[in-house]
Amino acid sequence: MAATKRGEARPVALVTGASAGLGAVFAERLAAHGHDLVLVARDKARLTVLAETLEVDHGAASEVLAVDLSHATGRERAAERVARGVDYLVNNAGFGTVGEFARLPPQKEIDQVELNVVTLARLTRAALPPMLERKRGRIVNVASMAGLAPGPYTATYSATKAFVISLSESVAEEARATGVRVMALCPGFTRTEFQSRANMRIGHVPALAWMSAEAVVDSALAAIERGEIVHIPGALNRLTREGMRLVPRGLTARFVGAASRKFTE
Repeated sequence: MAATKRGEARPVALVTGASAGLGAVFAERLAAHGHDLVLVARDKARLTVLAETLEVDHGAASEVLAVDLSHATGRERAAERVARGVDYLVNNAGFGTVGEFARLPPQKEIDQVELNVVTLARLTRAALPPMLERKRGRIVNVASMAGLAPGPYTATYSATKAFVISLSESVAEEARATGVRVMALCPGFTRTEFQSRANMRIGHVPALAWMSAEAVVDSALAAIERGEIVHIPGALNRLTREGMRLVPRGLTARFVGAASRKFTE
């Protein structure tokens, strides 16, 4: 991805879940490559600090849109901004829950579907028409390795990320040869606030399984420029994916369930 030349109008990137983790790193990297930003999350204070940092470090102008994307009002405000035209959309906002599906709070599972699925689909749909009209644009939908297999003890999260992968693959094919690229990003264990927010017990996860948010984002930005549609960052994650292909899906569910149960213990 080439940086903007001096004197050129800066393209605009909208990043959801921009207040921390992958979203904040996506915002920083895109600003460094010459984009102005629309920063979307619930935490206005964090977004404001990030906007100031991006201006100082990269000369990027940032709009701050502090909304709750798991609710229709916030989702529609973000969709209206996307529909006005952005050059780069990163659908990063999302959260997970851990535990037996039958015992988890029902409303939180519904909120998870609203944010991880409904909001992502709504913003992708809002972004596509102006991108297709201009014959350029990039959409990165943040999925997960969890979306590649059944996910006992992370059932809703895994299901939502499977949706993200399937939607991205389908829309990428529809947009093929238009100049618009759509990609599902499927990271594995990444050092962000995700695990603490999901109340995951992660002490048993070996150090070599983890990637930094910076490494994931750099890998993703390079992958979409290569035209990848589903990108799994990290050699170990890709090796894990190849191993999963060799195991019957029912047996995979048992393996994943045994591993995921440890997040609750």
